[in-house]
Amino acid sequence: GNIIGSGIFISPKGVLEHAGSVGLALIIWVLGGGVAALGSLCYAELGVTIPKSGGDYSYVTEIFGGLAGFLLLWSAVLIMYPTSLAVIALTFSNYVLQPVFPNCIPPYNASRILSMVCLLLLTWVNSSSVRWATRIQDIFTAGKLLALTLIIIVGFIQIFKGNYKELTPSSAFKFWMTPSVGHLALAFLQGSFAFSGWNFLNYVTEELVDPRRQVPISMMLFLKNLPRAIFISIPLVTFVYTFTNIAYFTAMSPQELLSSNAVAVTFGEKLLGYFSWVMPVSVALSTFGGINGYLFTSSRLCFSGAREGHLPSLLAMIHVKHCTPIPALLICCLATLIIMLVGDTYTLINYVSFINYLCYGVTIIGLIVLRWKKPKIFRPIKVNLLIPITYLAFWAFLLIFSLYSEPVVCGVGLIIILTGVPVFFLGVYWRNKPKCVNRLI
Repeated sequence: GNIIGSGIFISPKGVLEHAGSVGLALIIWVLGGGVAALGSLCYAELGVTIPKSGGDYSYVTEIFGGLAGFLLLWSAVLIMYPTSLAVIALTFSNYVLQPVFPNCIPPYNASRILSMVCLLLLTWVNSSSVRWATRIQDIFTAGKLLALTLIIIVGFIQIFKGNYKELTPSSAFKFWMTPSVGHLALAFLQGSFAFSGWNFLNYVTEELVDPRRQVPISMMLFLKNLPRAIFISIPLVTFVYTFTNIAYFTAMSPQELLSSNAVAVTFGEKLLGYFSWVMPVSVALSTFGGINGYLFTSSRLCFSGAREGHLPSLLAMIHVKHCTPIPALLICCLATLIIMLVGDTYTLINYVSFINYLCYGVTIIGLIVLRWKKPKIFRPIKVNLLIPITYLAFWAFLLIFSLYSEPVVCGVGLIIILTGVPVFFLGVYWRNKPKCVNRLI
């Protein structure tokens, strides 16, 4: 439910643009799922070895110390979550407005205003009730499944009718440009955005554990079901993503897909006739639920950081009646509103994917370091060492060639992360601050 969001409705354009052919784009989608599966297995071991909420942040802080953990938290609060939220909210507004502006891109101001209204509404919902937020997630999951199932079924019907010219080997591997290694890295970054969310279970580990029992039943169920969830969900998502892209190419040429501002809407207009309205409505439902899910988890990360003393203590406060982290939700909302006003969708995806992968890699390096530093620590789940090594080899390839291809985007991302160094020493490391500063914080 967290993985499938807006990515599959916007990333196909970015993947195809950098891949240079239909066949290579489809291969990248399959490999992207494989890499997500490797990463999630590593996170499964970390999640049960260090059973703390906060995911990557908690693991990096535990293994590498406060500065490394703070920099990861800093980049997540400033870039990763607000940017992801901004991209999903803009996708929501584009799909809602596309039927209103069928022959052109929706106006800039209209899409931004609608995105902001959606974000503010869901921030209010998450602040008012955890139950409301989870109900919205359950209901709106149906929207994304409806859209993707419909696309795949119609795609199969098209194939049975013989409309698969773009998928034949001679056409699929006909390159309109020769992709460099850097282009391939950027294609993977675009595709990886659609798979982001595979690590979200690690953000609520403590909520799955009953602290009153020595060997809690909930933890036993967690240990039993976590690997099963990975082995079922990641291949299933990869299947859905790959066949959704195949379906797109039964109705559109690569050039038509690249020129479309809302791929699923264009697909619906070509093949669904009077029922073409189903596509924008379903995608809007999907992205609405995606915004809700990201708000829910990002606020918990702020809460964890404040509890560790890495963010102002205000962000660790919970409403007395509603039991919701309202200050953390408001900070996430504000950061997203600011990012929403700068940059286009695909540049934002490159920013967030690069920093996401950087953080994933550092966390999985931590798994290997922890094996070396604490070989005898209890590990209910222990993956083969080849899994993190394979993931890190791919990770290094992706980051090096992304830096080579998009030095400005990646460089700005690194600079934003490093701006956290002076903030850490002034805000966290400097313990004996004047009383007025502590009162302000």
